[in-house]
Amino acid sequence: MKITDFDVVTGTAAHEQFAPQIVAEMADSARARGTGIAKRSAEYVAGKLRDGKAVIAFHRPTGEWAGFTYIETWGHGRYVANSGLIINPKFRKIGLARAIKTKAFFLSLKKFPGAKLFGLTTGLAVMKINSSLGYRPVPFSELTHDDEFWDGCRNCINYPILEMKERGACLCTAMLFDPEVDHVKASLLAGELFNIMEDISK
Repeated sequence: MKITDFDVVTGTAAHEQFAPQIVAEMADSARARGTGIAKRSAEYVAGKLRDGKAVIAFHRPTGEWAGFTYIETWGHGRYVANSGLIINPKFRKIGLARAIKTKAFFLSLKKFPGAKLFGLTTGLAVMKINSSLGYRPVPFSELTHDDEFWDGCRNCINYPILEMKERGACLCTAMLFDPEVDHVKASLLAGELFNIMEDISK
């Protein structure tokens, strides 16, 4: 099995049927890792797919969903988060997470030009992918101050830590890509990666 066996595409209403499977796998994966995750409903995920604010991958030979992530805006569109990355266990360790994150990165830049891209994660693999895309570890103070975003962490098992630290720190690492600061890096990434993602998505 190789990465070219997969289609990595922007979500549409036609993909809503996969929302329950995606949400179930998010919960199972969090339990298996023993880490926190902000819970999302199947309707929430379906809405992201309908609105074109998600990336979903399929195994071309079987048509099975293989991976997913979604994007969300905060601070009146000044911040964009790529969240909820999940890979179907059958298709892990072949580079699919990187392909999905890269697709989501360019989708975010296209849909929300000028916005700062950020994420919170406890996963080393995700941190490495983010770093390769130009994200930098930053203090929580550089992220959105939107209360609704932080309220989304309430379902996470680590929320008491975040609350105790007054949103200043938690077990997650905060990472940020600022187009104004990293515009040169963004141009290089676009040149190196965009054609790759277009090939994967055909």
